[in-house]
Amino acid sequence: MKVTVENKKNLEKNLKVLIDKNTINKELEQRYEQIKKDVVLKGFRPGKVPTNIIKKQFGKAVYGEVIDRILKESSAKAIDEKKIRPALQPKIDLKSFGEGKDLEYTISITEFPEVKVDSLDKIKFDEYEIKIEDSETINRIKEIAKNQKNFVEVDPAKVANEGDLISFDYKATVDGNSFDGNEGKNTQLEIGKDLFIKGFDKQLLKSKKGEEISVEVILPENFPTKELVGKKGIFKCKINSVKKPKEVEVNDEFAKTLGAKDLNDLKKIMSKQINEEFRNSLNIISKNQILKGLEQIKIGDLPQTLIDEETKVLGQGQPEEELKKNKLSLEKNAVKRIKLGLILNEIGEKNKIKVDPNEIQAEIQKQLSMMPGQEKIIMDYYKKNPSASASLRGTLYEEKIINFIKSKAKSNKRVLDKKEAEKIIKAENEKNLEEQKKTSKASASKIDKNKSKQIEKKAQIKKKVKKVSKK
Repeated sequence: MKVTVENKKNLEKNLKVLIDKNTINKELEQRYEQIKKDVVLKGFRPGKVPTNIIKKQFGKAVYGEVIDRILKESSAKAIDEKKIRPALQPKIDLKSFGEGKDLEYTISITEFPEVKVDSLDKIKFDEYEIKIEDSETINRIKEIAKNQKNFVEVDPAKVANEGDLISFDYKATVDGNSFDGNEGKNTQLEIGKDLFIKGFDKQLLKSKKGEEISVEVILPENFPTKELVGKKGIFKCKINSVKKPKEVEVNDEFAKTLGAKDLNDLKKIMSKQINEEFRNSLNIISKNQILKGLEQIKIGDLPQTLIDEETKVLGQGQPEEELKKNKLSLEKNAVKRIKLGLILNEIGEKNKIKVDPNEIQAEIQKQLSMMPGQEKIIMDYYKKNPSASASLRGTLYEEKIINFIKSKAKSNKRVLDKKEAEKIIKAENEKNLEEQKKTSKASASKIDKNKSKQIEKKAQIKKKVKKVSKK
């Protein structure tokens, strides 16, 4: 195989590949020998069909199959041999081929620009440590306890108020007639939540145990019996019990209901959970600081075709009008994403950073542990979607590269309490929102300028046409 490189403009190259006819003939003969073993033709014993007969019967198909394989293997080898990294799918153009001829073809390639990352010690980022006070942990536990209401039955003379839990039996009719599912036993509802039928629970206010109350409601659109939707339903209700909410006591027993050994163990779990919540958000801020540092690394111009492809990906699902309006911001983000991707990949390759299959499995197991009862659905999702595993691998790969950069870059360690952490996260979110607004305005402004230029040109053309017509 002979490969020659022809440089075109910018990052575009042509590889001219020549494979001599003797190499192709050897490949063809080997394939014919393989076919001989399996082909069955009338008048010949298995494995004894002459090659010339096989050629006559299957020649064209065999030649096409062999040439297709040679093209795939030789093009990949040629690109690898010349150490070229294609930015897009290379295009193959056949120049000369046919039985008894050399195979000549050209590979048109748009390659990535050269990326050099000499040092990472100039990159700066904040490294955060959160200290959660005991009072914060206790407040979180109290919030959970408050939401887990414990209802206790009260004196039968007590009436039901908002926030109380009522248990009742009912029998419903529409226009005096019963219907499927018109009866209920020991139905429970919390007054004020309005979760049964709109306006239902308000009519049970001030009711008592043993009391019978008639409730009138309009049956909603989601009512199971469709022909009754919009009609007036009359529910004859008998109150079985009225329960008042009792504040849950925060103690060892309460902790056990949440899966902890005791209250001290629950405090540790809650402290870890709060810490994790803040750490995730603050880690994103640290990562963004690192990515901004990486953006300062200069690389060559990116291929426009690659920018266009990435812009399409970013604009997926947006209406045509929105795409036009946001074209500038989409292109800007596309360039940023491609550039960062190239730099991160260069750091990963240069430092031999890899993601082990076991690491992918460990991450999937972590997801399974976070979603109890959904294990089979998650496993089936990854089995049926290889792209999901590839995406997970990409996320882990980037995470490992970022951690590697952290080990080499300059870190500014900051110890924060909860309020300080909240303040930093809020400021970062507001800054990101402001940047998005600025980008959108800049994009719209450029479009407006382009429109005004087009209007100006049209006006000038009209003036010229009028002058010519007068002459």
